[in-house]
Amino acid sequence: MASAASLPRLALLTLAMSLAAAASGDTTTTTTAAGLIRVNCGAAVSATDSDGRTWDRDDAPSSTAGGVAAAASYEDPSLPSAVPYMTARVLDSAYTYSFSFPARRPGRVFLRLFFYPASYAGRAAGDAIFGVAAGGVTLLRDFNASQTALALNAAYLVREFSLNVTAAAGGRLDVTFTPSSDAHYAFVNGIEVVPVPADMATKPVPTLANGGRPDPMPIRADTAFQTVYRLNVGGTAVSPGADSGLLYRSWDEDSPYIYGAAFGVNYPKDSNVTIRYPASVPPYAAPESVYASARSMGPNAQVNLNYNLTWILPVDAGFYYLLRLHFCEIQYPITKPNQRVFYVYVNNQTAQAGMDVIALSGGIGRPVFADYLVVTAPGAGQTDLWVALYPDVKTSPEYYDAILNGLEVFKLQTYDTNSLAGPNPPLPDDNAAGDGSRARPKKKSGAFVAGWAGAAGGLVAVLMGCLCAWAICRRKTKAAIADVPKNPAPGLHGPTETYVFSVTAQK
Repeated sequence: MASAASLPRLALLTLAMSLAAAASGDTTTTTTAAGLIRVNCGAAVSATDSDGRTWDRDDAPSSTAGGVAAAASYEDPSLPSAVPYMTARVLDSAYTYSFSFPARRPGRVFLRLFFYPASYAGRAAGDAIFGVAAGGVTLLRDFNASQTALALNAAYLVREFSLNVTAAAGGRLDVTFTPSSDAHYAFVNGIEVVPVPADMATKPVPTLANGGRPDPMPIRADTAFQTVYRLNVGGTAVSPGADSGLLYRSWDEDSPYIYGAAFGVNYPKDSNVTIRYPASVPPYAAPESVYASARSMGPNAQVNLNYNLTWILPVDAGFYYLLRLHFCEIQYPITKPNQRVFYVYVNNQTAQAGMDVIALSGGIGRPVFADYLVVTAPGAGQTDLWVALYPDVKTSPEYYDAILNGLEVFKLQTYDTNSLAGPNPPLPDDNAAGDGSRARPKKKSGAFVAGWAGAAGGLVAVLMGCLCAWAICRRKTKAAIADVPKNPAPGLHGPTETYVFSVTAQK
């Protein structure tokens, strides 16, 4: 990709940002909206989306250098809002949006890119193949939004990255779009830049779970991340406007990723339980609605001992991934340690044994999260990332069960190539001939059981689902510590095999 310095550049906004508390790493504060940037690309006027967010007009010139502003030929009814998806900046050559933050210390931001693959100015959606680079990192390479939307059965795409705005870059973030060839073009519908607290994803320091001999595995402070999944486990989707800390994240429901028919039981918090964030878990870690709902294995101990509650998450092979699992006990009678204790498995390896949410958090209604670092095997294409829970019976807990409230998966950049780019997902056979202009969103399945209180009525269905999943594939319920490979070299220079690391936010 050509150097950003040699490309046409648009100085869209120069904003004074007052984020001293967040930049200092004070995890007890919430973030602030100061310094937010939202650009409705291709739009001539500012507008507000359905979530109440204001988007500035695109000041790019209507010239060859700045591409052209164009309107989408068709508005898919599943779009959450016409803004920013119904206008686009269409580019025939490399082009850079430049965002300056002169009053802010170097720090971390969310960069979100919004894509609606449709026909623009008579150009076919499938001809938009391009790369995106920002902050010295390749974010997307030969990205085909049309093919990706078809593969995901989605009408629109949002790609979220976490990047550092560095002093070496003059406090400026350059985002460069480059068509992959003369026959292709680039486009973008919306760009959002949101300041985030320092070390939000890099602290605490991960450690290798290797049979009682943990070694610190720090993630470099300048590491770039891509958000791959952000799930409200056991709950409903959370829109950006309902997120905490003014971070404007989207949280999806988890049911499409649960393995087999063994959905377990999803339920809300008891009405007399209050979510109280401890000092180690600031409110911006996840919104209250994430901690106020959960999914467990169910009330029947014998059933729970015969299956793993498992999520399967397709990811790009050959990258490191940071998994953040959010926990909060929200229903009585779970109020004391050793009432519910369980294993956490990642890719059929033990990431953590003896997970006791009450012991870790300090009480009912108190959130806590745990981070695990995993490396996928090298290779091209996609692979499945498995996250599974199973009761840990060694301490004879009162209930043989497991619980999860939220799950985030972040892809880490490769340091040798400074890249987050993966391949486009393969097209399903029945959509291979489509152009991607009217792809439909993925349908979400409903909750399996309304709540713990109603679990008895659905026990037969749960039991049948569990037995079905068990008959298909009874997975290992313990992973031998001896099978965990040796530590990779410090600094995470590149994946070679599959490793699992873990860290837990302490109360």
